[in-house]
Amino acid sequence: MSSKQNRRPAQRGRKPAAATGKTRPDKKAAASQAAPQSAARDESSVTLARAGDPAGGRTAGHDGEPGASAAQGASAAPQVPSGPRPARLTGAAAITAAEGALLAAYGVYLMVMGLAGDPDSPKQTEILAVVFFALAALPLVAARGLWLRRRWSRGPAMITQIMALPVAWTLINSGGALIAGGIAIGVVALAALVLLVSPTATEALGIGPRDA
Repeated sequence: MSSKQNRRPAQRGRKPAAATGKTRPDKKAAASQAAPQSAARDESSVTLARAGDPAGGRTAGHDGEPGASAAQGASAAPQVPSGPRPARLTGAAAITAAEGALLAAYGVYLMVMGLAGDPDSPKQTEILAVVFFALAALPLVAARGLWLRRRWSRGPAMITQIMALPVAWTLINSGGALIAGGIAIGVVALAALVLLVSPTATEALGIGPRDA
């Protein structure tokens, strides 16, 4: 009985060692199988990153086709009208630029009078000169936009002409030599409005019937 009892613990102690020995090859096999799978996942992630890279020129759109989003962005970009500039748009740009130049010239005159002259209030004269400079910026920017055929320039140009009409009316009511200046300003402002509203100018600026 004693010999049998001594053999059983020895056999029991050998079983875990055998079991551990059997499990080690299984872990190695699992690790060897997991390595190709992880490599395949890495390769798939790299290919997906390359497919979505903008530098490569491939972008997936909503429909799954490469380059669909780039095509949509190009179609949504504003298009500059082509062709020669019509005479009416050129005339409106010239009138608007002349109005801005006159306002800027009067601002320079007020600035010189406030600094070198002897006005009643030099500070008020200088402030008024700055106001005229600010007023001159609107038609000058609008005139440049009309010359370059930018559709946004039509609004500032029309605002300039509308602002010129009350000035013309005030000069006409002042009497004397100012009547001629008021009439000239009024005629020029109305002429510029007619040119800006004309279908030829609106089409040259890329403005449709609904936008006008």
